[in-house]
Amino acid sequence: MENNTKTRESDRRERGVRSPESEARKRFTDGTPIPQTSGAGLRKGHGAARWDDSRFMKACRREAVDATPVWLMRQAGRYMKEYRELRAKVPFLELCKNPDLVSEVTVTAAKKLGVDAAIIFADLLLIVEPLGFGLTYDQGEGPIIRPALRLPQEVDRLREVDPQQSLAYFYDAIRRTRADLDPTLPLLGFAACPFTLASYLIEGGGSRNYRHTKGLMYRDPGAWRALMEHLARNLTKYINGQIAAGIQAVQIFDTWVGCLGPADYREFVLPYSRMMVEGITPGTPIIHFGTGTGMLLEDMRQAGGHIMGLDSHVELNEAWARLGHSVGVQGNLDPIVLYADQAYIRSRVQRILDQAGGRRGHIFNLGHGLLPDTPFENVVALVEMVHELSGSR
Repeated sequence: MENNTKTRESDRRERGVRSPESEARKRFTDGTPIPQTSGAGLRKGHGAARWDDSRFMKACRREAVDATPVWLMRQAGRYMKEYRELRAKVPFLELCKNPDLVSEVTVTAAKKLGVDAAIIFADLLLIVEPLGFGLTYDQGEGPIIRPALRLPQEVDRLREVDPQQSLAYFYDAIRRTRADLDPTLPLLGFAACPFTLASYLIEGGGSRNYRHTKGLMYRDPGAWRALMEHLARNLTKYINGQIAAGIQAVQIFDTWVGCLGPADYREFVLPYSRMMVEGITPGTPIIHFGTGTGMLLEDMRQAGGHIMGLDSHVELNEAWARLGHSVGVQGNLDPIVLYADQAYIRSRVQRILDQAGGRRGHIFNLGHGLLPDTPFENVVALVEMVHELSGSR
């Protein structure tokens, strides 16, 4: 069945014929209005769990909160002494594949920081191996993916992922973490968006100019379409497996999509991000985040998400006005601010809270992840400042 499916996709691509899935999504690039995803679709059910009344979940639903919820990207990481000690004994991927250690790292970070949500400790690229690629990390801990996907015909070697089988360790880690975590605290999962995952596969890791990714995208639209549909479909399964295992919300990362302009985003990315978002289990809050994407915000909202994650290169109030207030926003303190003294950090926190204006649907976060040598005491102070300053409004 797997080989037959790949053959049909290859045949359609060679003939320039759209697959049924891509034909159904043609409306995303032909100007037809796209339905919006807003917090209005997120409602508590009967017998709701204790985390449903948390600040974080209320903010996702754009309900009133007693203080602005805050969590931080990479909140479990090398800036923490406990994490560094553990990593001195356990390689990164080995840690990601150990449910007990994943739970320990995730829960410890949430407890020590006092944040309003935990995010499962994992790697953005865990799905790479089930897709048929090798994944290692260099000494600087940058990902190395082999063999890189460079030729159009190589799209056909992508495997169809059975997440429950190939990623069972990850779902076990989520179940373990959910059991160990404070029952009032939501647990977030996450995944890459199709473009960012495609970029990693094609470049073989990170890149400064994404020459190989853009080259394939421009040179062979049929191969690009087949690749992106395959990734969107499998990422959806991967995310839904996380939800079934026990997460309460998901952040989707389009880390590298800022290398594209708006027209390219609408043609080559939006249909497939939307395809993934539409397939995610209904009722699950989705945070859609990218870096360097200030010029893409309106189009990213069209792709979907209940909360739009903002990086540090935009003013929160201006970005929210552009997006419209029927969608929430997350962000957006520059993580480098945390190297300053606490009086200055406090002034920058206040500035962002003032820009949010107490409006429902704001989740405080950084504009990117915490850096490894961030002063730990400043991270703890940041969380306390957000709660204190927003609670006194």
